[in-house]
Amino acid sequence: MLLIKNAKIKPMVGCDIENGYIHVGFDGKILAVGEGVADIAAETVIDAGGRLVTPGLVEGHCHLGYDGGAGSGFNETTDPITPHLRAIDALEPRDKEIASARESGITTICTGPGSTNIIGGTFAAIKTCGKRIDDMIVKYPLAMKCAFGENPANCFGNEKGRAPRTRMMIAAMLRELFFKTRIYLEAKECGKNPTFDMKLEAMIPVLKGELPLKCHVHTATDIFTLIRIANEFGFKFTIDHCTDGSLIAEELAELGLDALVGPSFGAKTKREVENRCFDTLGVLHKAGVRVSVITDAPVTQIRYLSMFAGFAVAAGLPYDEGWRAITINPAVTVGISDRVGSLEVGKDGDAVIWDGDPLKEIGATTAYMTVINGKVVFQKN
Repeated sequence: MLLIKNAKIKPMVGCDIENGYIHVGFDGKILAVGEGVADIAAETVIDAGGRLVTPGLVEGHCHLGYDGGAGSGFNETTDPITPHLRAIDALEPRDKEIASARESGITTICTGPGSTNIIGGTFAAIKTCGKRIDDMIVKYPLAMKCAFGENPANCFGNEKGRAPRTRMMIAAMLRELFFKTRIYLEAKECGKNPTFDMKLEAMIPVLKGELPLKCHVHTATDIFTLIRIANEFGFKFTIDHCTDGSLIAEELAELGLDALVGPSFGAKTKREVENRCFDTLGVLHKAGVRVSVITDAPVTQIRYLSMFAGFAVAAGLPYDEGWRAITINPAVTVGISDRVGSLEVGKDGDAVIWDGDPLKEIGATTAYMTVINGKVVFQKN
């Protein structure tokens, strides 16, 4: 059992608590979050010393856990359509960037295949501490990775002289896959026993709306193409990156769509990211879109997640929304808010004690202590 006391708590639900406590049970679940002094016996008692305490941060989109050595990496560049790939089969728990995540207060990451494939395989949500991926899973499968735009075209069309070369072909190949999946599923349901196809089997949960597409999509054109195809086939999806989000904020809000935005930091290395900026999050939020900050690590370093939220706040996103954008918002958007993203009774005992406020003291504040499932997994020297 764990007790954190004398804490300034930002639970992400309800009001902030100026001086309170968090009690986590033997099973790693939160038993109580309250105000004042708690008369509770616990094996481990941590005096936060009045420091800010938040839920463990949630990274809604990254590619950590793939060390890039022989047989590893997060892009399968031999085939543009690979829905049968599974993130957990190559995840390396000892990846140094996963360690960097927990040392930065990030307790849950959504990680999986990259964006060279139109369909790349399944994502997983995992905790950032453990020796075996199977024991670190928050949710698997989390989503099916999908990519629009320059990356698939550059990888296959420009480098290999194969389809796809254009945005039109990316959309056409995605439609073709859904048509084939629909025909395959109908044949199975009618008892016709079609020849087993592992790719189409992997796509059935997507077609049935049981598994969302996690879509790498930057431009307004590609975002609307995604929406158009989703309307044709009825699948669920998330919009990841959303670089042009500020240009179509009202349209996204009207459709009730969320946006996982980023990375908003770095050079504008391709046309797709020419509108990259931290203002996008504030514009989307003002329009009524639920927004999350993502790093796309290792594209940008995972440890900058809270700093990026601070930049977004400085660029116009309200302060409390900045915190929500790296905790409860991504948890809700990707479908894991029943376990993580806020400090509530019954949820996982994931918390961060900060040595300041990273959204106000940008770049000058780090995690003082990180707790996952009621266990201290990092403490600053």
